[in-house]
Amino acid sequence: MEALATRESTKNTSDESPSSGALFLTPEAIDTGIDTGIDTGIGTAVDSVGRPKRNPIRPLAAWRALRKLIADPDGTDQVFVIIDALSGNSGERQFRRFAASPTGRRILSEERDILARLGDREALHALDEGTLGKAYANFMTDEQISADGLVEASVDGGRVVGDDPDRTRFGVRLRDTHDVWHVLTGYSRDLVGEASLLAFTFAQIRNPGVGLIVAMAYLKAGNLPGARQTIRRAYGRGRRAAWLPGADWETLLGRPLDDVRVELGLGALPEYAEVRSAAGEIALRSN
Repeated sequence: MEALATRESTKNTSDESPSSGALFLTPEAIDTGIDTGIDTGIGTAVDSVGRPKRNPIRPLAAWRALRKLIADPDGTDQVFVIIDALSGNSGERQFRRFAASPTGRRILSEERDILARLGDREALHALDEGTLGKAYANFMTDEQISADGLVEASVDGGRVVGDDPDRTRFGVRLRDTHDVWHVLTGYSRDLVGEASLLAFTFAQIRNPGVGLIVAMAYLKAGNLPGARQTIRRAYGRGRRAAWLPGADWETLLGRPLDDVRVELGLGALPEYAEVRSAAGEIALRSN
């Protein structure tokens, strides 16, 4: 999948080369699958007359997708199916919280497009050293990924643009800021880092589909020293932190990263050994 290749990291910080099964799926699958599925159902949460739609949980569909994902840890599309099947009305609850906040109302009324800001790499690199925006630009350059890659992966993953503009705006904003969360939290795009950011994300948005992926990653993480503890701590950080989906990223990008972390209650940065997947190492050697 071309979009998946766009999202794949080529950075390596470990001599270890675990198989994809180290966490039952690859970090590339977690990263791209979550990015394409995290906004599932948010944009289509109302019917033609504005009434909230019911989005029933489909456990059998999730179970079938989970079995396929265990058999093929690179199955990004199955991550999307699991999240779609188990999301229920969690996305609608998140949107309502966002729309009820002063920042959310302002973002919706101004019809902001965060992707345009995040995609302007030149402007972000021109920001002062130590700012969130500068750190984000450096992260994206180092990882050789792009904000536009999220959109491509979302389309390839089957994400359909919703019929409600405000809900769609919130959903894609949540998707497009995933890598900003990486920078803020200090979790990299390695096996443990992706699983940990996923645990942090679950604590923030309470999506059952995301929770299932976290649970499976946690159960399979026993063969990576310290991984389970890092994942548990990430969940705790997510519970204690401010609600990141409601942040005014356009303003925060120009502020010192350390100040933003304090303001959002992220606490001390995690200390863990990054472990890159075999796919990441192959990509590294090919460049």
